Amino acid sequence: MLVCPKTKGSLVYDKKNEELISKKAGLAYPIKDGIPIMLIEKARKIKK
Repeated sequence: MLVCPKTKGSLVYDKKNEELISKKAGLAYPIKDGIPIMLIEKARKIKK
């Protein structure tokens, strides 16, 4: 099970954008070629 590396909280899969969303951290982690990129510096900031 994957968790947010920043908050250790749960993630929600966004199929449309191919991202894993951490609502607690306000970050969206990209998925490239089926592999989640779980690096905070690669995550996109989203509104909480």
